[in-house]
Amino acid sequence: MSYINFDNVSYTYNEGADDAVTAVNDISLSIGEGEFVALVGHNGSGKSTLAKLMNGLFLPTAGTVTVDGIDTAQKRVGKLRKGVFDPAFEIRKRVGVVFQNPDNQMVASIIEDDIAFGPENLGLPPKEISERVEWALNCVGMGNHRRGTPFRLSGGQKQRIAIAGVLAIKPRVMVLDESTAMLDPIGRAEVVEVVKKLNREEKMAVVLITHFMEEALNADRIIILSEGRIAMEGGREIFTRAKELDELGLGVPLVCRVAESLRVQGLNLPAGITEVDELVKGVMQSGKA
Repeated sequence: MSYINFDNVSYTYNEGADDAVTAVNDISLSIGEGEFVALVGHNGSGKSTLAKLMNGLFLPTAGTVTVDGIDTAQKRVGKLRKGVFDPAFEIRKRVGVVFQNPDNQMVASIIEDDIAFGPENLGLPPKEISERVEWALNCVGMGNHRRGTPFRLSGGQKQRIAIAGVLAIKPRVMVLDESTAMLDPIGRAEVVEVVKKLNREEKMAVVLITHFMEEALNADRIIILSEGRIAMEGGREIFTRAKELDELGLGVPLVCRVAESLRVQGLNLPAGITEVDELVKGVMQSGKA
């Protein structure tokens, strides 16, 4: 079932000005409940703008974005008080965004206070806040750091804390906007494993925005962006279309490049290899042939 919908959406920075730039251009797409989607594209392709459109940080300059049936551009009616429906508030409860730099998302000097910030703003009772903090930290494997300070953690650990802060709100969709870009390979692997676990065990929809092709292999569906438009869309088999990806200024995952190199050298490997296990199996079977 579709949860986030883009219907002919465009977004222009400085609309109407001489320096106006259209970052998202007439895009239609949907994100289903519990789905794992990777958004891939070079710098300036519109990835981060899409992330901000998904939870109402940006409102479309054309078209419509809906989250769980709520139009992100819908205005609140009446003063903000108990019982008044606030569309922006409801959308951000449903769609959480984790950005690139975890330091920019820290609001407290003690980890449990940082994680509690979101639930406190939801007006939850103290007992439930404490339970959510514990649950969120355990989800990202940081339960034993509850009373520590985030400023002494590694980059990967900080990003896991940032994810826990969003998790504590219990959104239905987690958007990671280049959240591994500043991390070393170990930190990137840590964050990706956490995200896969949340998708698998908590049935949380994940939108992974990345320029690391190997990370995109974890997704159910891959969307390639170029100049604000959807250039390609599909499953892992999309990475076998090396020539088209090269034309878009993108590469393919290492395992795909190795498989193609071996084919060029005469090894009879099956088409569509995107996993290391598949490559190993293909090489072994080719050796037996």
